[in-house]
Amino acid sequence: MSAMKRAAIYLRVSTAAQATRGREPEGYSIPAQREACQAKASELGAEVVAEYVDRGESAKTADRPELKALLARLEEKRDLDLVIVHKVDRLARNRYDDATITYALHEAGVELVSVTENIDRTPVGRFMHAIVAANAEFYSANLAAEAMKGLVQKAKSGGTPGKAPLGYLNVRKMVEGREVRTVEVDPERAPHIRWAFAAYASGAYTVETLAAALTERGLRTRPTPTKPEKPLGRSQLATLLRNPYYVGVVRYAGVSYEGRHEHLIDRATFDKAGAVLAAHTNSAEKDRKHHHYLKGSLFCGRCGSRMSLTHAKGNGGRYAYFFCIGRTRGTGCGQPCVAVDLIETAVERIYGEVRISAARAREVRDRLTVAMAGMRERGEAEAARQRRRLAKLTEEREKLLRAYYAEAVPVDLLRSEQDRLTAETERAERHLEVAEASFTDIEETLGKALDLLADCERAYLDAPGHLRRQWNQALFERLLVYDDRVEETEVAEPFATLADPRLPASLDGKTDTPSAVSSGAGSNEVDLVGRAGLEPATTDYEFAGRRLRARIWGVGPAQASWSSSKVLRFARTRCVSATVAAQTKLERSADAPKRSRSGPGCVPGGRRRPVRGRCGSRRAPRGCAAAGRRCRARPAARPR
Repeated sequence: MSAMKRAAIYLRVSTAAQATRGREPEGYSIPAQREACQAKASELGAEVVAEYVDRGESAKTADRPELKALLARLEEKRDLDLVIVHKVDRLARNRYDDATITYALHEAGVELVSVTENIDRTPVGRFMHAIVAANAEFYSANLAAEAMKGLVQKAKSGGTPGKAPLGYLNVRKMVEGREVRTVEVDPERAPHIRWAFAAYASGAYTVETLAAALTERGLRTRPTPTKPEKPLGRSQLATLLRNPYYVGVVRYAGVSYEGRHEHLIDRATFDKAGAVLAAHTNSAEKDRKHHHYLKGSLFCGRCGSRMSLTHAKGNGGRYAYFFCIGRTRGTGCGQPCVAVDLIETAVERIYGEVRISAARAREVRDRLTVAMAGMRERGEAEAARQRRRLAKLTEEREKLLRAYYAEAVPVDLLRSEQDRLTAETERAERHLEVAEASFTDIEETLGKALDLLADCERAYLDAPGHLRRQWNQALFERLLVYDDRVEETEVAEPFATLADPRLPASLDGKTDTPSAVSSGAGSNEVDLVGRAGLEPATTDYEFAGRRLRARIWGVGPAQASWSSSKVLRFARTRCVSATVAAQTKLERSADAPKRSRSGPGCVPGGRRRPVRGRCGSRRAPRGCAAAGRRCRARPAARPR
């Protein structure tokens, strides 16, 4: 009498929901498969010695824990004669995995048995096995294609094909006797999301500080059956701030659709938050372990790398220094570490050099007013042209979608055309915004900018650290440090143009006959400053013997001009709003008592004068009694 064969059974369900359906510990499918496999083993006279169950695992891949354990046992122990499955598709749903698993069984001398299919080792059985495996692969691929088709159609109709982002809830409702899956606003989390966008758009937060504020307010992620709720992480928050779903746009498979769900955020706030996020990313002014209002604005004048902040211990204290990041990365830069107080003083001195006189500010304001007077009529004509352009683009988008719905356009062409139409629409909207702008608002904004330039030195000296940071972001693209001095600055627009000594003469040359210059995007911009001939777009000029570099934005080497769109762009930028807000705060606190700065090293008006001690050529520490007397406090050794 031959020994009884040893068998292992393999069971699988695709989703976790199937494994727990009906309040049963294993749902309905797994017990049914087990019963059928055990009956087949009894029919074959085999003893079931092991059971392998993958709960909630897809058969599209062989990377399943229990299947891998079964194959490892076949390779190591070789103690099985049969592997029994309910159907072949429980084992694999693609022909490659099916062939690989079948080969592993064959090498171990094990026969694969299906309860519902005749796949024995006869030629007919092997042929049937191949057909069944191909059919399982077709079923899986066809099901995925049909599911994708349904999800695309749902997105086309404005629905949400996946899990809604934080601030919304996926809900099920009974409508006229049928279940409808839709999205509703989360009453618990939506107020936090609205606050987050408004707060970040104000420019007063970084992503890290906003995440901390939201955690303090009580915002948590939605819990799942396997993950508890938790505070929002930094990367999650950055992704959230970029998600157009909150303004009604559903993106699926690379295509954008207009959603039916309620908008949590208006477009203006969303765009402002995106601009602040991009500006913070570009300027690298993020809160880190060491905080300072000059971080992100300072660059090494030798290699162009950013300068970061470090603290050194020595002589009984901790001292702050700026250092070149490029030097730490092996660029061979010779820029030494610089004490923070030296750079602070150098930057304060720069503000005194950028400042323009009140008389100069009045002169520029008057000439700008005259130059802009003739732009109103041309702005109305340009606005009408841009409205016609937007109407045409909208018609093109509708025709494209109709062609896609009729399956006359492939999805890759739809994506590329949609991206093109979106880019052109955004350009047309920007030009329309320029053309419809209130020139009164523009003049008021430029007037505020001139006032800030005329008063920037005093305001900067009186400002606390977080407002100084806003000043630096608004006025300068970069501050270039050589040794312990700020030798070169790149002044940001429009301050560079407003402070340029050549501006009044340029305005006089073009106020009577302004010219229109094509922007290359279908719009004409009226120049307030004449062409610069072959002068480069980056211009250098002198302030108190120091070279200041002005970058004229949006123009090429043959054109360095101050145009209406640039005026409006500045009027809308966060830099102006932040700087004006800083100035307003300073004006409100002008009557507040200030801490006394009297004493050696100070001059009337509260501005500290650099003091040099006999201990060296550096500015003496604050512990010095007076200029010319030896310092009692020695600074820490400069880090190498």
